[in-house]
Amino acid sequence: MRTKIIAGNWKMNMTGTAALDLIEAVKREVADVGKVEVVVCPPFTELKAAAAACAGSNVMLGAQNVHWAEAGAFTGEISAAMLQSAGVKYVIIGHSERRQYFGETDETVNKRAKAALAAGLIPIVCVGETLEERDDGRMEDVVVRQTKAGLDGLGADISRIVIAYEPVWAIGTGRTATPAQAQEVHALIRRTLCETVGGDVANGIRIQYGGSMKPENAKELLSQPDIDGGLIGGAALKAESFAAIIKAGV
Repeated sequence: MRTKIIAGNWKMNMTGTAALDLIEAVKREVADVGKVEVVVCPPFTELKAAAAACAGSNVMLGAQNVHWAEAGAFTGEISAAMLQSAGVKYVIIGHSERRQYFGETDETVNKRAKAALAAGLIPIVCVGETLEERDDGRMEDVVVRQTKAGLDGLGADISRIVIAYEPVWAIGTGRTATPAQAQEVHALIRRTLCETVGGDVANGIRIQYGGSMKPENAKELLSQPDIDGGLIGGAALKAESFAAIIKAGV
């Protein structure tokens, strides 16, 4: 049995007191939830305070990006060692918004994942096709390519990663992915992992769904055989809705 993992990606939201209030509210809501891993991923500026707020609870801390270099002239970036020193355990890599707006590629995703693993962090590696790619019938090619390239050369460490499938075509487009469509792609990712690293390892890797999971659809999505959690955006900014999704995974 793979333990479900629900991670809240706050994106460029929440500062100061509001960020800490949200963490405290999430802690209260999920204090008795023992069968699901809970992760919050605030902006870099809130990581230190968030780590202190999460200490001693069942809420773990994640970051939203990491650079592949240990140090150097990379203005505006943050290293894996810096995240580790801030108390971070998980880090999102290759999110669709990073690919769309900031030039992220399969190669840089792979380099970031390697750096994160080397520092003892757990990467949440994102893959997923755009609306154009899906409509052109390229979903399988894109998802398989991103999965293989992003995880290339990770060796035995690959068993520690989490993958998040983002159906970019169903985010903010007015179109929605059904649980069956989501499961189809998760199963494709699982098969790709089996072909790459073997069934024993592949069957232990968790694959999250990152396509606008909400309290209303969480239960059905999380009941699919290859959906092992969610990478949550907007619904993670309110403790009640985030907690409802987490409880749906129990």
